[in-house]
Amino acid sequence: MINKHQRDFKEAVEKERVDLGKRPDWLKVKLPAGQNYKDVHSLMRKAKLNTVCEEARCPNIAECWNARTATFMILGDTCTRSCGFCNVKVGLPTELDLDEPRRVAESVEQLELRHVVITSVNRDELNDGGAGIFAETVRLINERMPKTTVEILIPDFKGEEHAFEIIMKHPPHILNHNLETVQRLYHAVRPQAKYNRSLELIRWFKDRGLRTKSGIMVGIGERTEEVLELMRELKEHGCDIMTIGQYLQPTKNHLPVHRYVTPDEFKMYKEEGLKMGFKAVESGPLVRSSYHADKQARDMWK
Repeated sequence: MINKHQRDFKEAVEKERVDLGKRPDWLKVKLPAGQNYKDVHSLMRKAKLNTVCEEARCPNIAECWNARTATFMILGDTCTRSCGFCNVKVGLPTELDLDEPRRVAESVEQLELRHVVITSVNRDELNDGGAGIFAETVRLINERMPKTTVEILIPDFKGEEHAFEIIMKHPPHILNHNLETVQRLYHAVRPQAKYNRSLELIRWFKDRGLRTKSGIMVGIGERTEEVLELMRELKEHGCDIMTIGQYLQPTKNHLPVHRYVTPDEFKMYKEEGLKMGFKAVESGPLVRSSYHADKQARDMWK
C-alpha cells in the first residue's frame, strides 16, 4: 500500500508522461517452461523456501531457472517497508525461521550451483535486521559447497554497524546492496531508506575488502544526468559491479512507469560505467540485480 507522498508522486508522473502505448518488443519475455524450470520450482516448494524471482515477478525467471539458478529470499515473505515499486507483501512479520539457512544450503547443494545469490525482505523489527540469518546461511553454504561463490543482496539494516559486523563474521564473495533510484526520487520510491546511507554501506564493506555491487531501475521518473551522477557516486564509494534495468509496474497500485528506456540508452549507461572504472556493468531493459550474477562473479576472479 503506497503512502500519501507516493500517491502524489504517482499522480504527477501520470500527468507528465506521454501515452506509453504497447510494451515494446525488447520487453517481451517467454512464459516459464521447461524441465529445469519445473525441477527448480518443485525443489523450492519442497524446501518451503521463497525466491525473489517469484515474489518480485522477475521477467528473467524462465531463463534463470532453466539454467538451474535462482535467487533465494530469506527472512520470510513479509517486508516491514513500503517501497513504491516492490511487489513483496508488506506487514509485520510474526516469526523468524531459524532453520531456513540449513534448507537454503541443502537446496544449493542439490542444484549444484556454482554461484548463489541470497537476498531478503527488510526485517526492521529485529535488533540485527536479520544479519545473523544471512551470516549463518553463508556459513552453511560454504561448509557444504566450498567451491560455490556466494553473493548476498542485503537491506541497509538501518545503517547499524553492529549488523554489518555480523555479516563480516562469514563474509560473502560479493556484497550487493541496491540504490534502486536517484536521490531526488528516494522519498517516493524508497520512503524508509536514505540515499547517502546506502552509499556509505557500500563504502563500509568495500573498506573491509569485499567486492561490492549495486543496482538501479530506470524509467520511473529519473533524468539521464541524474543516473550518470549516481553512477559516479557509486564508483567513488567503491562499487565494483552495477546493474541497470527497466522499471516495470507490478500492479496498478504501485508507482507507474514514466517511460520505456531504449536499448541504446542502456548501452550508453554501460559504456559510461566501464569508462568510470566499474569492473562489470549489466545494463539492459530486462536486467535485474541477479541477472548474469554467475558470470559477473567469474569475471571478478579472472
